Amino acid sequence: MSEIVILASQSPRRRELLEQIGVGFKVIAADIDESPMAKEDAATYVQRMATEKALAVVNRAAGVPVIAADTSVIVDGDILGKPESRLSAEAMLTRLSGRSHQVMTAVALYHGGRIRLKLSVTDVSFSDLSIAQIRGYLATGDADDKAGAYGIQGVAGQFVRHISGSYSGVMGLPLYETAALLRDAEIGLE
Repeated sequence: MSEIVILASQSPRRRELLEQIGVGFKVIAADIDESPMAKEDAATYVQRMATEKALAVVNRAAGVPVIAADTSVIVDGDILGKPESRLSAEAMLTRLSGRSHQVMTAVALYHGGRIRLKLSVTDVSFSDLSIAQIRGYLATGDADDKAGAYGIQGVAGQFVRHISGSYSGVMGLPLYETAALLRDAEIGLE
């Protein structure tokens, strides 16, 4: 598999997903401030983050197209990013327990001097979680460094009662939207 894009992310899940659809890539991680702006809605936020991540590595990409993504969990209009501590992770999971939330993932492709964007929005319903279940899950370390303090592809998959949308989008890189961006830009997919 030859390199056809730069992935502006260190996420092992995003690497696995690109490999799954046969996209060759090299990783150049973006390091940006991921703070939401005042009164910024979730869709605008994730699209801005994906765009800024792509633009942050363009100068190091040597003309190779750049793919970047950003994922956030949204509940009651609030953006739940990566937990800063076990306590904040516990609070996030307690908030998600027994209810539905959205996972938004924006994918940005920088190619030919321009940014192309796609947004994936997935509705996820969690079962009721006891504090013992939450703490047991947090003890696995699986929640670390994940938006909303969970990874659907791991142990937390057992908490998901229903999903409507993109499973890969919840993981961090919606494959349908990513493939569409690459095809539209005539990059590497058939």
